[in-house]
Amino acid sequence: MVSAKKEMVTAKYPSYISTLFYLFCMTACVKRISGMIKKDERIYPENFTRILDRLLDGYDNRLRPGFGGPVTEVKTDIYVTSFGPVSDVEMEYTMDVFFRQTWMDRRLRYEGPMEILRLNNMMVSNVWTPDTFFRNGKKSVAHNMTAPNRLFRIMKNGTILYTMRLTISAECPMKLVDFPMDGHACPLKFGSYAYPKTEMIYTWTKGPQNSVEVPQESSSLVQYDLIGHTVSSEEVKSITGEYVVMTVHFHLKRKMGYFMIQTYIPCIMTVILSQVSFWINKESVPARTVFGITTVLTMTTLSISARHSLPKVSYATAMDWFIAVCFAFVFSALIEFAAVNYFTNAEMERLKRMPPKCPPAPQTTPHNPDPNGNPDTNGNLRKRMNYMSQQDGQKAESNSAAATGVTRKQPQSGQSSSSTGATGGAIILPHSSPGPASQPNASSTLSVKNTPPAPPTTSTIPANQSQPTADSSLQDLLGPRLQHIQLMGKNEPKQSPCSQPTTAGMGGTSKIDKYARILFPVSFGAFNMVYWVVYLSKDTMEAKFRGQI
Repeated sequence: MVSAKKEMVTAKYPSYISTLFYLFCMTACVKRISGMIKKDERIYPENFTRILDRLLDGYDNRLRPGFGGPVTEVKTDIYVTSFGPVSDVEMEYTMDVFFRQTWMDRRLRYEGPMEILRLNNMMVSNVWTPDTFFRNGKKSVAHNMTAPNRLFRIMKNGTILYTMRLTISAECPMKLVDFPMDGHACPLKFGSYAYPKTEMIYTWTKGPQNSVEVPQESSSLVQYDLIGHTVSSEEVKSITGEYVVMTVHFHLKRKMGYFMIQTYIPCIMTVILSQVSFWINKESVPARTVFGITTVLTMTTLSISARHSLPKVSYATAMDWFIAVCFAFVFSALIEFAAVNYFTNAEMERLKRMPPKCPPAPQTTPHNPDPNGNPDTNGNLRKRMNYMSQQDGQKAESNSAAATGVTRKQPQSGQSSSSTGATGGAIILPHSSPGPASQPNASSTLSVKNTPPAPPTTSTIPANQSQPTADSSLQDLLGPRLQHIQLMGKNEPKQSPCSQPTTAGMGGTSKIDKYARILFPVSFGAFNMVYWVVYLSKDTMEAKFRGQI
């Protein structure tokens, strides 16, 4: 049994030895391999030029990759570093981008430990690059300060990454019908200049959603808001073939703040100022004329200044319609004042041509001072006095005849009166004007003085009455006559003068002004409501891009 155990132990020793030997050999191999790698790495920088020369040996940059074979696929993506400005007059926009292109060129495959060869931009001129151009670009600049801003890298499998920093000024067709509540989709189109789709096509590197990047800090514009972008591709046919065109639409929405301050609010205030003239008296012609002319000139200036920031389009924009309506309101206010002034003057002329208005004569009972029925129709006091003098003359003649008869009968009576004896029986009848009728009165007076006093009758003066003086006799005789003359003047109907139609009631407020005070503000308010509701709720973006943002 002891011998058997010894045999078993001796049998296990070779297996242990072989295992150790195997491990030793493996360790030596690993060290050798690692040493070779380090040796290669040390050699690689020294032979880098030789490797690049080997890559370019027999390489023809005039031929596209896969010439005569499969289609060359160029993958692209864009990183926007700065967007703007946008010019409405020139209808273009400008942006700064990093434009990246990736394609595979199997002629540039290499073997080595490095996965990517990061080369200088001078290598670009030695290899084939796509002939990409911007179809709607007006001006494109490749930056060269302080060196050409290009990035060129080659992968082991022959994939090439080529990046450039560009400033692109591209055309942006604008429809300004809704200006300044408008929006625009500014396109950026690029493709191959010489290779049709049978030889070269373009695709998006990260897909349609992520191949164009626009950071928030890169899209701050003064007059627009960049609200999004969409990407697409299309095929364009020409006489040389069909070409693949890549398109990026940048969707812009215009800001309203500048135009509200510069145009809309001044127009509204001008219209309101023109309507203040409706509350001014219509006789204030200079004040209302100044209101009308000033507001019309202001609207003209605003309309001209609003057009300076726009291209000379042949159609009317939304702002043009607003300014035109405001100008119509202002001009209508001026025409309204002209109408008020015209109708006021016409009414005044009509009143001047009307016949004078005479009030009807008051119906009074005429006074007839003459017992014979001869009315005194003359209003002159002198004529009345003459008429009364003639009446007094006739009465004096009758009284003289009566006195003569009394004198002749006086000796038969033999009675005398104490009152007449004192004065000698003389009664003097004065009259205002001497005339032919006054001479018999004098003879009668003399006859009365020389005759004895007559007996007392009903017409004689009582004895107990004192003798009147000459002044009292004149007052007693003329007093009733003067009173009668005054009564005649009072009882005569007075003719009031005929008056011309007065224009005092033509002042104040015209009916046209009263209607305009209500009609103009209500109409302007309704117009503003309809205008802003329609334009602010209207989708002004291009129809084919709706719903894609």
